[in-house]
Amino acid sequence: MNDHDVVMIEGDGIGPEVAAAVREILAAAQAPVRWVTRYAGLSALEHGQSLLPKETLDAIREHKIALKGPCTTPVGEGFTSVNVGLRRSLDLYAAVRPVRSLRGVPTSFDGVDLVVVRENTEGLYGGIENEVVPGVVTSLKVATVTACTRIARWAFLYARRRGRSKVTVFHKANIMKLTDGLFIRQAKKVRDEEFPEIGYEELIIDAGCMRLVQDPTRFEVLLMENLYGDLISDLCAGLVGGLGVVPGANIGDDMAVFEAVHGSAPDIAGENKANPLALLMSAVMMLNHLADTLGDEGCRQAAVRIKTAYDRALADEQKTRDIGGRLGTREFAAAVIQRL
Repeated sequence: MNDHDVVMIEGDGIGPEVAAAVREILAAAQAPVRWVTRYAGLSALEHGQSLLPKETLDAIREHKIALKGPCTTPVGEGFTSVNVGLRRSLDLYAAVRPVRSLRGVPTSFDGVDLVVVRENTEGLYGGIENEVVPGVVTSLKVATVTACTRIARWAFLYARRRGRSKVTVFHKANIMKLTDGLFIRQAKKVRDEEFPEIGYEELIIDAGCMRLVQDPTRFEVLLMENLYGDLISDLCAGLVGGLGVVPGANIGDDMAVFEAVHGSAPDIAGENKANPLALLMSAVMMLNHLADTLGDEGCRQAAVRIKTAYDRALADEQKTRDIGGRLGTREFAAAVIQRL
């Protein structure tokens, strides 16, 4: 098949460096992709555009797929999150974060292999906040039958396709009986009516966190609302070595954006210190997604080659500094290419 046009959003800070490494590796693996460069975040401002330019959104709508580096979001002030804007504008309702143990990246746990599925469009994380009177602010948590149902269906369908036997829902329905209550009711309804062969479990989120740090290997697919998913996905990343070794994706019905979920790390930008693995792993997810949706086995073959190569590099102690190695960004890319 012909090459597939993929929108590349390099992002800010270390984004251009890790994006360059990923492009080099995919080219060496002969992945059938052709990059369409667009901007978002501070890099878009530097190019005289808005934070989330219309032409970037239009390019993703046209090509249906994008790979995105980290974009800066200020804490407590300044502009709103580019990531949230991207998900809302394109209705990318399923955030997917696979988390697995890697050889050569020692942690307190072995054999972790779970996937966090997070509702991406509403909940308390939706950012609907108001100042009622000076000194008093409110934040609105929203849950709808439509959003709760479709993310549950997505999680169970993912479990079926990937051979996963159980979905665990994290919630706080003992306190938030209407919003989280709706979430778990719809999840159980979808499971009972459409996916009876998949195991189902509900855990109050504080107890779920305790069990995660006791034995994460008991979990397969974790399903939760927006804010919980943001927090838990980072916690799970810590079980296997941190945000530098986990991929991420935001998926809708007909579009998908794959992204590195770590920050833009402006303090080390341009110093050849950044770990490109998270964006590379996200690119592998992207290639598998193209194979699943378009039936292009060339994408699947490239994904397998790249995953095998970076697994071998890590096992051979070819690692960047953040995970106990000595390599720079470019040197790690070269180590992966050598093992393709």
